[in-house]
Amino acid sequence: MTLQVLRYTVLWLALISSSSSSCSAQAVPEPDYSTWSAGKLRSGSDEAMASGGSDKAISMLKRAIQLEPDNAINYHKLYKILSRRRNYMDALDAITQAATLDKAHASTKAKLLVQLGQCDRAVAEYQSQQTNESDHDYQRALECQSVIQRANEAYTQQRYAEAAALYDAALQFVDLVASDLIWPRAQSLYYSSDYYGCISETGKLLKQHSNHVEAYYLRGSAFYQLGDLQNAAIHYRQGLKLDPEHKDCKQGHKLIKSIEKKLKKADEANDKRDFAGAAEHLQAAIDIDPGNRMLHRPNMLRLAKAYSNAEQHAQALAVIEQYLEEEETIEGIYALGQAQQDAGQWEVAVHTFHRAVEFAVDETQKKEAQEKLQQARVALKQSKEKNYYKILKVSRSATQKEIKKAYRELALRWHPDKVSAEDKEQADSMFQDIGEAYEVLSDEELRAKFDRGEQVFENQGGGGGGHHTDPFRFFHQQGGQQQGQRVHFRFQ
Repeated sequence: MTLQVLRYTVLWLALISSSSSSCSAQAVPEPDYSTWSAGKLRSGSDEAMASGGSDKAISMLKRAIQLEPDNAINYHKLYKILSRRRNYMDALDAITQAATLDKAHASTKAKLLVQLGQCDRAVAEYQSQQTNESDHDYQRALECQSVIQRANEAYTQQRYAEAAALYDAALQFVDLVASDLIWPRAQSLYYSSDYYGCISETGKLLKQHSNHVEAYYLRGSAFYQLGDLQNAAIHYRQGLKLDPEHKDCKQGHKLIKSIEKKLKKADEANDKRDFAGAAEHLQAAIDIDPGNRMLHRPNMLRLAKAYSNAEQHAQALAVIEQYLEEEETIEGIYALGQAQQDAGQWEVAVHTFHRAVEFAVDETQKKEAQEKLQQARVALKQSKEKNYYKILKVSRSATQKEIKKAYRELALRWHPDKVSAEDKEQADSMFQDIGEAYEVLSDEELRAKFDRGEQVFENQGGGGGGHHTDPFRFFHQQGGQQQGQRVHFRFQ
């Protein structure tokens, strides 16, 4: 036999041996517990737990209980395993059975009741055993019971902030996730407008009780109050999966869909540069639930911008003033300054951005505010000269897409071949300005110079007006033929 053949033979024998061992391991049958005594089952459950087989241990103990339903030891052992698995409610059932059969287990049951936040039941358990009042665990249960009673009283009287604090104090007696305390605390936090706290507490609760429909509804409502429509809808839908007829989840989900529909229409109108329409849809979204301040504060700034773009400047300024009356923020001050610039109130805008510098709470905000103040000063200077943003009717923060769209619309409107003979002179001038504005604002380098108040073109002098660009150049770049005559451009 050659060395190679011998090698393959050894490998084959090893494979056969491994396969045989595997088959042997799979062929070992489960023990027939029906023939085991209760004592053997209890011993077997201990061995199973030692090797990590809690499922097998539970099965053995349940069989032992069938054989000896009046033996408290069986229930006590089952309680210990269920507690290790954090299946506390089933563990409570097991220790209750054990205590019923043997009063020696009553103190264990009482301790678990405290851990679950059911301190009134724990006190009753200690009292039924005539426990000495000096007993430490009994005293702890009494203190816990007193705090919970005060919390329940505060909740009933709608003193929700106080109730939340008292439920939290009661939780200090507890090492486990006490659903009986967490649920009323979560509700108290919600009704006292601590929505982040409510989200945290309901999250703990749902980890223990994944089918708690009311917890899904409450958590979804907390997200909604924070303006997080996406997460709110997710929780309402989860609640409806568990209970398709849950009235509150249905109403909450329907409300979100109504608001999202209006906001989507506002986005579509804005993309079409129908700014008045966008403002109308945004206002309609706010009017669906005007009391939800956190949801609609961002929409108020969007509404103000839409009014500014629609040249309804008084409405824009009124919306932002209302926003700042509710709560002054750096974003609101910036929006006010931008709206004032859009309305041509250049000097007032400079004062507003100076106010932003004073309001800034840290160096990052202060630096940003100072940059905006400098831009406002430049804009004030440019307002007395040629203002390319004003020519194209876009804001200083306009995107390239918005600039290009505005240019196309205005160029088509003021194209010299599209106007009457009597308007031809004005159209020539407007068309020239529109082309020049687009040439500057569509070029990042030129736009940056203009924004800084620097000279954009050589021999320009001042802030604009000294450069003469070919107004048809941009038509040529997008498909026209450059033959010296004017061409008609088809806008897509």
